[in-house]
Amino acid sequence: MKISRFFAAVTFFAALALAPLTVFAADGKLPAPERGEDGLYKQSWFLESFLDLREDQKEAAEANKHYMVIWEQRGCPYCKRTHEVNYRIPEVTNYIKKHFNVVQLNLWGDKEVTDFDGQTAKEKEIARKWGIRFTPTMMFFSGDPKEITKEPGNKQDVMRVPGYFKPFHFTMLHKYVKDGAYKTEPEFQRWLIAEGDKLREHGIDINNLLWSDGFKLKLD
Repeated sequence: MKISRFFAAVTFFAALALAPLTVFAADGKLPAPERGEDGLYKQSWFLESFLDLREDQKEAAEANKHYMVIWEQRGCPYCKRTHEVNYRIPEVTNYIKKHFNVVQLNLWGDKEVTDFDGQTAKEKEIARKWGIRFTPTMMFFSGDPKEITKEPGNKQDVMRVPGYFKPFHFTMLHKYVKDGAYKTEPEFQRWLIAEGDKLREHGIDINNLLWSDGFKLKLD
């Protein structure tokens, strides 16, 4: 089952997070995020959406991008860290912006959302329907509209990951989806270990990675 695989991935990365990792120089950050009235941190490049997920996915596909939903909530420390660390690294943000349309949803929100199955409900009701219990939770959907059906979103996501990932693993997660690697290797942690082995063969130590080395990863 997808969710159990990804809880295993979270455990795997919790262990990896203990390794030292220098990510970026202090003067290389993007501006600090601002909080909206709902208490969520905002990114200007998040998709401005009427929250009809079918239309959002179609728009992403037309732009040759994948579609991603990120669930957050007020007071979530790991949501804050995602915005204050990961999304402030230009190379990380530029890669995501290039390949994904991202919509932010509020775990306890009251905005009306139209699910892929056509049902319209409040954010918090969709969250319960989809089984979202932790924040942040990232849900990725296929970039191919032919693979999107009339089932609800929790039956269609190709990847679901709860929790905070350090920038390298965070970016590689997006690469895993963008490259469609989940179609041939359904275990993200196994794929990442293999990718790490390739990097080490080229003399890159991911446990002591400077983000400037990210250019060597050939993410594009």
